[in-house]
Amino acid sequence: MNTPAFGLVIVGDEILSGKRLDKHLQKVIELLGARGLALAWARYVGDDRPRLTAALREAFGSGDIVFCCGGIGATPDDHTRQCAAAALQRPLTLHAQARQLIEERMQDMARAQGLPFEPERPDNLQRLQMGVFPQGAEVIPNPYNKIPGFSVGDVHFMPGFPVMAHPMIEGLLDGRYAHLHGSGALIERSVLVFDAMEAALTPLMEEIEVAYPGVKVFSLPSVDHPIHGRHIELGVKGRGIAVDEAYAQLQAQLHRLGAKSCPVMVREPGLS
Repeated sequence: MNTPAFGLVIVGDEILSGKRLDKHLQKVIELLGARGLALAWARYVGDDRPRLTAALREAFGSGDIVFCCGGIGATPDDHTRQCAAAALQRPLTLHAQARQLIEERMQDMARAQGLPFEPERPDNLQRLQMGVFPQGAEVIPNPYNKIPGFSVGDVHFMPGFPVMAHPMIEGLLDGRYAHLHGSGALIERSVLVFDAMEAALTPLMEEIEVAYPGVKVFSLPSVDHPIHGRHIELGVKGRGIAVDEAYAQLQAQLHRLGAKSCPVMVREPGLS
């Protein structure tokens, strides 16, 4: 099975300015990895309509499965819904199911406060804007507070709040994309090479990629690792038995070159 690529778009000036730290990228990598899948690309975009529209147009045209987090609220600095509609060249409409879910949420809030539900109150009418999606969109259930996200094809839009977005992504992965589980996992094998320069190892890397199509060779140099000192992590990644064959060839060639190397142990986060 040819597994679709997964992409991630993270929206918000607050991320780019550093006012808030991104909590989506690592979590999406984790959610995919737990299901034998992998993230192919990620992109950060601020609250700039032309840039965001261009990024979403590219996402819609990619053929990838894309998760977009942020900017689907109803305040003046939320532009994702409008940009998605512009990218698709579709009108925005109030989604009937989204309206029902938002009204249920408003009723829950009124009940909790001991107040009557007033659907025509200005703030409640404003909340309905969160259910205005590009025409033809489908809702994504939000188990946190019922305010839904939306999907158009394989591009999915969630709020920027991790407590909402991450369960919504899990729901998609375990529902709509459950049949893909285990189909996109990459096998990775690598060694630490000491006292060598990347330029001297490049011909070997090129030779292996030619000999094993579909296998990628990677090189991660480090100059000040607290345990291993100066070294290069040299490895291969891909799918199937070809990865093990390429790795065996890599080790044999390193031995032939007289390179000092050892298999990679589990790498500690933050160390490079």
